Order: sequence, then C-alpha cells, then structure tokens
Amino acid sequence: MARKNSHKPTATTNELAPRTLILDNGAHTIKAGFSSSSATEEPNDCHIIANCIARSWRDKRTYVGPELLDECWDFGELAFRRPVERGFVVNWEGEKAVWERSFVDKRSRLKCDPHETNLILTEAPNAPAALQRNADEMVFEEFEFATYYRTPSPSLNAYAPSPFSLSPAPGVPLECLLVIDVGHSHTTITPLYDGRPINPACRRLEIGGKTLTNHLKDLLSRNVEVKNEDWIVQEIKEDVCFVSASSSFSSDLERVWKGGHKDPRAVDTTIVVDYVLPDYENVKRGFARPHNPNVSRKERALGLDGGPREHIVTIGNERFTVPELLFTPSDIGMQQDGLPGTILQSLHSLPEGLWQPFLANVLVVGGSSKFPGFVRRLEAELRMLVSDEFVVRVAQAEDPVKNVWLGGAKLARDEGVLKERVVTRQEYLEHGDVWTRRRFAGKVDR
Repeated sequence: MARKNSHKPTATTNELAPRTLILDNGAHTIKAGFSSSSATEEPNDCHIIANCIARSWRDKRTYVGPELLDECWDFGELAFRRPVERGFVVNWEGEKAVWERSFVDKRSRLKCDPHETNLILTEAPNAPAALQRNADEMVFEEFEFATYYRTPSPSLNAYAPSPFSLSPAPGVPLECLLVIDVGHSHTTITPLYDGRPINPACRRLEIGGKTLTNHLKDLLSRNVEVKNEDWIVQEIKEDVCFVSASSSFSSDLERVWKGGHKDPRAVDTTIVVDYVLPDYENVKRGFARPHNPNVSRKERALGLDGGPREHIVTIGNERFTVPELLFTPSDIGMQQDGLPGTILQSLHSLPEGLWQPFLANVLVVGGSSKFPGFVRRLEAELRMLVSDEFVVRVAQAEDPVKNVWLGGAKLARDEGVLKERVVTRQEYLEHGDVWTRRRFAGKVDR
C-alpha cells in the first residue's frame, strides 16, 4: 500500500483524540461503536454491521457492509464475498470498502473523522506478522486514524462485565480467564492472565458457525433446494438448533428415527418442527412451529389444507446433530478433538498450579455459542475430563456477541491505560511498522 502524505495534524506521543472507536472486526459481523465518556454509564452504543459484500441475484444490487441489514429486503439467493476468512483479513480491498461505508460515508450512523478518532481494533490470536502489517498500514496510511491499539479479540473479554464476580473497574482486567470464543470461522481457546493471552496455550478448533451452517445446508438439501440460501439456512440454524446433553444424544436420535421409520405420522413432535420459509412478501423471516404430520409439504405449498400457501421444511435430528460437530468433529471426518478435548490441550500447556483459576473462570462468547444447552453440555464434559479436586465453572457472557466490544468500551474509559496502549500516527511514521508490531506485542516501550 502506498503511503499517503497528509498535512492533517496527528496526535503527539501523549495525546489522545477526542473520540474512541472500538471495532471488533469479526468474520461474520463487525461490532462497532464509540466509547462512553461517562465513568458510571455502561457503554451501549454498539452497532452490528455485516462484514461482507453481498450480491443479490433478485434485485441485481450489491450491498456493502451496513447496507445489507439496513436496505436489503429480500435475502434469498445472496452471494457473499467476505474479507475475513479463517479468522484473518485476507482481502483488504473488500474490508476497506466495508469500513468506508461504515465509518466515513456521510450516510453512516458511525461517521467519524479518523484524524480526530482513536481506534481500538481486534485481531485473531497469534495473527501472522504480514497480516498485522497490512492492518497497521490500512489504519495509519489509508484511513489515517490519530491513534490506534491493535489487540487479540479474546483479551478485551477480561475488561467486560463478568458473570463470575463484580465487574472490573474500567481499565482493570480480571486476573485469570479462560475464553472460549465460538465464532463464524472457527473456535478459539485463549487463557488470559491479567488481560494478556498466554500464547503457547492458545488453541483453535476449525469448526465455527460457517461450518455448522454449511453442514445444515447439506442435510436440508436432501428434501428442499437450499444450496444457494446461506442466509436463510443460517436463520434456521439460529432459530431451531440446540445442543443435546451427552447422556441423551443417542436417545434423542432414536426417538426421531424410530418414529419416522415405523410410521411417518408417529414422529416425536417434541423434537421435530416445521419451519416456514420466508417468501419476502407475506413472510419476511422464517419461523418454526410444532410439526403437523397430517399435512404434507406439498399440501402446504398449494394451500390445500385451508390455510395460506407456505413453503415448509420439516426438521428433525438436524436440530441437534449439527451443533454436535462442536463436540465430535469426527462426524464429518475432521481429525480433531472436540471442544472439551481442545480445552484440555490448552490446560496441559500450562503449569498445573494454574488449572484451578482457569477452570473456575471459563467464559463462553461468540454468536455460535448461543445454542440452548451449549453451556450445560460443555461444563458437564469438562467435569468428566478433569480430576474431582478441581472446581469447574462455565458461564456465558450476558451478550456473547457484543462482549468483546463491551470490554473495549470499558478499557477506553480509562484514558491513562489507553494512552499507555496506543500508538500514534506520528510514532508510526517515525518508527515504522516493525516497531509498531513490537510495541503492540509489549516488547518495546516509548
């Protein structure tokens, strides 16, 4: 990227800009907003922005970033191009277009002047140096933010409101926290000590919301054509899927299979549901309802049951076999331990004296952790894997999607701490990108 020559003033070494933008740059969505200037008011200015460029084959329009949720009315047959793949930004031209529409465009609800704004930007743990350099160049050379702090996204959870104890004061992290982030591209396990990741113990499970959506799409396509309906299948997953208890998974499977095998009308309706697909005229978003075995899908579509015409898909064991991949990746041929086993791998990389404080503070975040039963199943399986002498405590953040952003917003309220963390544009231009990366890694001081 070519370096710009700007005559705009930049922040000096000990100077912060008037506003701070916290940007949790996720693979599926961006969580962004400005920190509150009040020391007592809880931050709540978080906006969810689709981190993609989407092309609709129905209205022949391209939607960039926030336009998708604000202006699109028909989510059928959308084609997505996502700048973030496998947790890392791999297409900065696409990401730049999303950022410009989100923060620079006059129509944006988060419009700001980068020269008067501090930026807190998240990245995946153990990001390659080349990708970190690209991020620093984009922030300082293309957008020209006044100051900037790049940090692994799990770290900011240590500053967010805690489900385990009293919320930490602004700028003060929880001492020990084991963060399980079940995201769009993958799942990460990150032990945090005083808000900093213990990098040798970080682990990654290559299953996230995208894998689950694709698997559900493959299963449903046996009965209804949804191969090009990523958005709709994702909504189905969010609306009906749940995590079965490890002790009842086989029995749940048997209940669904046996009823349908002996008599299609004898299916277990406590599990099997009918999902009404959206047509974006009368039904804007799909919804689930109890399965009616007396009316076929074809009768519904033709309105022969006396009700409105509806396109439905009947969903049975897919409701719990899809999230099961987080616990048994071998179901789709992946040679990886499930989530409990991967957590144990992380703990084995730590001194045993640290196991108890981490096992007692397991925090679950990420949009793909919101399945009913997920936290209960994870805690039960962890208890089976560790000695009885350890206390195991697993809790989900109050808002697992926005928790990283909330932590960044609380961190930003302590100006003294923020001043110590940021790099100014002036420093970047004077010292270069290698110094900047070392500074963010805590290897050099001012």
